Amino acid sequence: MMTVRSASARGHAQHGWLDSYHSFSFADYYDPAWMGWGNLRVINEDRIAPGTGFGTHGHRDMEIVSYVLSGALAHQDSMGNGTSIPPGDVQRMSAGSGVRHSEYNHAPDATTHFLQIWIEPNERGIAPGYEQKSFTEADKRGALRLVAAPDGDQGSVTLHADARIYSGLFDGSETATLALQPGRKAYVHLVRGALSVNGQRLRTGDALAMADETAVQLADGDQAEVLVFDLAP
Repeated sequence: MMTVRSASARGHAQHGWLDSYHSFSFADYYDPAWMGWGNLRVINEDRIAPGTGFGTHGHRDMEIVSYVLSGALAHQDSMGNGTSIPPGDVQRMSAGSGVRHSEYNHAPDATTHFLQIWIEPNERGIAPGYEQKSFTEADKRGALRLVAAPDGDQGSVTLHADARIYSGLFDGSETATLALQPGRKAYVHLVRGALSVNGQRLRTGDALAMADETAVQLADGDQAEVLVFDLAP
């Protein structure tokens, strides 16, 4: 079973300083048909205006992944981390028993464009944690590079969740196939460009939700950047 989630069908919130598109129900946007997919709960495509950001706020019991597309995201948290996340970096914050953090765009004249991703954890009440790693364009060119996984495999960030996230860049004749184990779900989110996924043509912001499929097949990319999620049922 495959269902296209078009970019234009997502929820949208415009707060002046923040322009956000919600793939799944979030905050004031509610769609009972799109509460999440498997254990994937949130994909928000956020654009933060220069000199603004999310003030200090709290989270519990969620694996939160930030994937920056342009600009930089300044992060500070109650664990003592203070970092800047540029494009190519993947950040994982385990909220666990409770954490507070802020996210800002300190640039005076550039928008920060990033994806905020939430995945439900395997276990509640764990100690909060933080991790950030860089992945080059060469790592992702014409391939699916594992960037987050439960075991930190292949140098990925470690998720406390039954999920794996892959990132890839595809143009022209470049192809990739990701086999799926029986019972697994997959969610393919096209970050930008155009790409065919299992015969479905996706464009920037579109996604394909998959269940009871044996593989994710990517082809015919046109300046495509994609995230592929291998998820618990």
